[in-house]
Amino acid sequence: MNTPPHDAPMADVCLLLEGTWPYVRGGVSSWIHQMLLGLPEVTFSVLFIGGQRNAYSRRNYDIPPNVVHIQEVFLEDAWQGCSSGTTSEQAIAPELANLYRFLHHPDAPSVAQGQQLLDALAQDRLSLADVLRSRASWHTLSEGYLKHCGDPSFVNYFWTVRSMQSPLLMLAEAARDMPRARVLHAISTGYAGLVGCILKQRWGCRYLLSEHGIYTKERKIDLAQASWIAESSEQALNGSLDTGTGYMRTLWIRFFERIGRLVYDHADTIIALYDGNRQRQIKDGADAARTQVIPNGIDLPKWTAALQARPDGILPVVGLIGRVVPIKDVKTFIRALRGVVSAMPHVQGWIVGPEEEDPAYVSECRSLVASLGLEDNVLFLGFQSIQNILPQLGLMVLTSISEAQPLVILEAWAAGIPVVSSDVGSCRELIEGGIAQDRDLGLAGEVVAIADPQATSRAILGLLRDPQRWQAAQASGLQRVHRYYGENLMFERYRTLYRAAMEAV
Repeated sequence: MNTPPHDAPMADVCLLLEGTWPYVRGGVSSWIHQMLLGLPEVTFSVLFIGGQRNAYSRRNYDIPPNVVHIQEVFLEDAWQGCSSGTTSEQAIAPELANLYRFLHHPDAPSVAQGQQLLDALAQDRLSLADVLRSRASWHTLSEGYLKHCGDPSFVNYFWTVRSMQSPLLMLAEAARDMPRARVLHAISTGYAGLVGCILKQRWGCRYLLSEHGIYTKERKIDLAQASWIAESSEQALNGSLDTGTGYMRTLWIRFFERIGRLVYDHADTIIALYDGNRQRQIKDGADAARTQVIPNGIDLPKWTAALQARPDGILPVVGLIGRVVPIKDVKTFIRALRGVVSAMPHVQGWIVGPEEEDPAYVSECRSLVASLGLEDNVLFLGFQSIQNILPQLGLMVLTSISEAQPLVILEAWAAGIPVVSSDVGSCRELIEGGIAQDRDLGLAGEVVAIADPQATSRAILGLLRDPQRWQAAQASGLQRVHRYYGENLMFERYRTLYRAAMEAV
């Protein structure tokens, strides 16, 4: 759906999405689709931001009727079709200087400088052509290099700064084409969050921010490992560069930190999935008074059949449900199964999830199974219906090295299965309980250290060998998911937020 903006009706909520729905399946995209279907009385417009067009060739979700407009913008287009600027060099010079000062200067910017940048973007005082083609832009960039750059390569510096600035100006221009909505809702900081700031300046409406993970933290992790960042040839040749440092890498980290802070400063409500992430938002500059927690929820009646299909007793099957990719640390699961099988030879480990994303990692996992002599115990089942799989498990295990609030834990509990999880995201808060009343329900499994197969193995064996403990964990998980994590509760919380935001204007 690409309705011309002038023909699109005014939506209740404009969703600002980066690299998710409707193209990417699972995770945040599943949550967005769940929200669209769960709030049919709310109309939505969508601005989708992608990187390269060819990475988003097919939509993986049907568009619900309450989505009245979808607009797409791709960051790679920032370099295409840019004409000469029309603003005088004298007029744009201070705006370009402030753009540099806010995004790239080593010293932290002020709130006023952030506001000046937003005003320039929202009021069309600065264009993509101004950044790419003006003498003032060249002067500002050159001066920044001479004063602040710690990398000897001007070429690296030039293209790094251009790669940051150009998409922001393109997004500001794309924001002009969005049809008016009553409320803004970004599902991350970053590029989507910045567009939310610009549109809030344009429309004068309320702006909500939901973060499933902490975008700035995730980008720092990505950037520390990124091989595409241009470091100096001298650093590259001598091989001494620490991948977590280097001037160009520092520039990118600073860029996302400052965009994130700008979004926190301008969002009226800042939502986290759990209190640990809320505390991280506050640490990164969010006003505590504007933060709150709204956990994800699941369709509880959907899991009744799975619960009823469970046979009595503890089934000797341990399952990992998720994509077979490094972030899920499937290798730790396999190594843990080696210890489990040594003590309980009849136990099976099922790896249930798609294998297309990283074939090389899948091959490594299969080789590890063979090298540990687990071919008869560890099965790769590929993508399966989780409703059919869960009644066949005695325990679910999550060994991820990064998560926010995994829905698969809630689904396992609703199907009557205790969980062993690595200590990531909200997993400890989920399994052990958050608030006092929640903790009173008891443990719904066990939390172990990240990438610790021995601890994971001990936790699995501890539950499989102790029926009383297993049953207590099962009862705790069932009570917890039904009390705190039903999707109707989540829908009502967002419905209330949307209604209040629409009435406030």
